[in-house]
Amino acid sequence: MIEELTRRYLHAVDRALPGYVRALYVVESAALGAWQPGASDVDTVILTSRPPTRDDLAQLARIHAGMPRSPHFDGVYLEPALARSWPADGRAVPFVVDGEFRTGAPCGELSPALWLTLRHHGIPVRGPAVDELGIRVDPERLRRYNLDNLREYWQARAATFPAELAGVSPDTPMDGGLVSWFVLGPARLHHTLAHGDIISKAAAGEYLAGLFPEYADLARRAVSWRAGEAERFTATDLIAAVDSVNAVADDAWSRFGD
Repeated sequence: MIEELTRRYLHAVDRALPGYVRALYVVESAALGAWQPGASDVDTVILTSRPPTRDDLAQLARIHAGMPRSPHFDGVYLEPALARSWPADGRAVPFVVDGEFRTGAPCGELSPALWLTLRHHGIPVRGPAVDELGIRVDPERLRRYNLDNLREYWQARAATFPAELAGVSPDTPMDGGLVSWFVLGPARLHHTLAHGDIISKAAAGEYLAGLFPEYADLARRAVSWRAGEAERFTATDLIAAVDSVNAVADDAWSRFGD
């Protein structure tokens, strides 16, 4: 599926914009050996031969609109100057998230974590080997990104659920994707802070279990759900997932914060 999607995209873009895409690298779950049908997208970094014109952007929008809706073919576009500086400031560049092509908006994927993943694990589909790209990842910027993300994104989102679940029966079924997202996401960031590398969501389950054994069963079930197993989650599980977010974030700030 991954090869099929990348081949389909390159065929379409080469026909519409010959010479525009000079390199393409697969990152995230597919590059980490943890791609799951039905749960994972295909994430990419796309290097172009020139800054995009208005017509280029229109053609790219049409191409991405014609890609399959599942799994999503996502990615960020970097023109030549940006592919030399590797910006990690979330600036506005053309990008695709959940299959939707966007321009003129901040790209949250443009982060030190993306470049770390590309440098250590990126799979070249077109273009030079990853170690020839000169990717730079500033360790201090990576540390601050992960710490801030844990507090400003993960804990901020988790904070909304206790009030939303007030009065909800503890055994009320909850979406497995939501529970797994909260259980596994923060643990990945903690691992990067501790070890300087990126791990998959599946590996994050094992990491969380080692870090906080009280969440080991929940982590195991979250990984199992992502693998397509018939796991059932309840409001009690979602509250536990929220608690795990705070435990992981607070521990990270205690160990790696200023």
